[in-house]
Amino acid sequence: MSRESSPHNGDTTPAPGGHAPDRRALVTGGAGFIGSHLVDLLLARGDRVTVVDDLSTGRAVNLPADHPRLRVVRSTLSAALQGDRGPGALGGPEGYDEVYHLAAAVGVKRVIDEPILSIDTNVEETSALLRWLARGSRPGTPVLIASSSEVYGKSERVPFREDDDVVYGPTTKGRWAYACTKAIDEYLALAYHQRHAVGAVVARFFNTVGPRQVGDYGMVLPRFVRAALRGEALVVHGDGAQTRCFCDVRDVVSVLPRLLASEPCHGRVFNVGSDRPITIADLARLVVRVLRSGSEVRFVPYDQAYPGAFEDLRRREPDLSRVRAAVGWNAAIPLERTILDLAASMGYDPAAPGMTVRVEPGAGAAAGTVSPASMGGEG
Repeated sequence: MSRESSPHNGDTTPAPGGHAPDRRALVTGGAGFIGSHLVDLLLARGDRVTVVDDLSTGRAVNLPADHPRLRVVRSTLSAALQGDRGPGALGGPEGYDEVYHLAAAVGVKRVIDEPILSIDTNVEETSALLRWLARGSRPGTPVLIASSSEVYGKSERVPFREDDDVVYGPTTKGRWAYACTKAIDEYLALAYHQRHAVGAVVARFFNTVGPRQVGDYGMVLPRFVRAALRGEALVVHGDGAQTRCFCDVRDVVSVLPRLLASEPCHGRVFNVGSDRPITIADLARLVVRVLRSGSEVRFVPYDQAYPGAFEDLRRREPDLSRVRAAVGWNAAIPLERTILDLAASMGYDPAAPGMTVRVEPGAGAAAGTVSPASMGGEG
């Protein structure tokens, strides 16, 4: 894995499916949970990939240790765009065929804990990237902007459609800052598309889960899996009747290059996720069952989990008709499979003595119903 080399390194390995071996992709936040899975997919199809990540939440271990078509720049995005990290750093946008912007302060909990840093990161880095793209000699280089279902705020309409009104609480409630930062990112992306011909696509992620995800920022599934593996109580916030739709990260990243490659998708917003709801209480029980754990499920009021009055949404479910019509995409990986693979990434071995785990054929997310509200997953 080259860390300061040029994105062009002479590798001419043929790509699967006839994909051009010299296609160049830039992935911001590429060492993160979603970003690293996207990098895996891009490398597998034959791309040359440049990752920019300051490793504030991403992890170097998420990326291949030595890959001839991968370059990693450890830096904030804005510094890399200014050429502050190594010879030429990123250069200009004409050096890339596609850009995927996943660098962000992730999750509502982190924004509550570090509001100024998180707001600055989410808005300023996106703005810097779009300015860089607009100034390039090829302003048509397409960019995918990662957004979040949090953008919908506390709208009571279900399922959420991309053109729905958004409803937020007062600015005195820091819980809504994350939603506002992602909404501003979307406004910026669409404005640059309209005014500067930047081929921007916005993907609103809904509760993305899977291997490599950590529970440090309020993500519920890795918290539950880790507790179940340790034999500890699975803590559900509130009454556990909140519903979410969990989608495997490998399904999520599979649609991103397809959206970016389709010019009719540029300048549009797409919900990306699963539309099979499950409650958080049932999610906890499902984790216990799939992992054959002896853990109990314990319910804790929100005022004990988060300081001040925390507002959560009872339901969060996407309307996926737009993405299905655009590229014919559907999520396919069952939630049980995701739970097992996430547990395996934490060192769980179902073949070890006393560990017999079975996933029932055809069982998916609809088999349960569990989610602790907006803290459900990335997006």
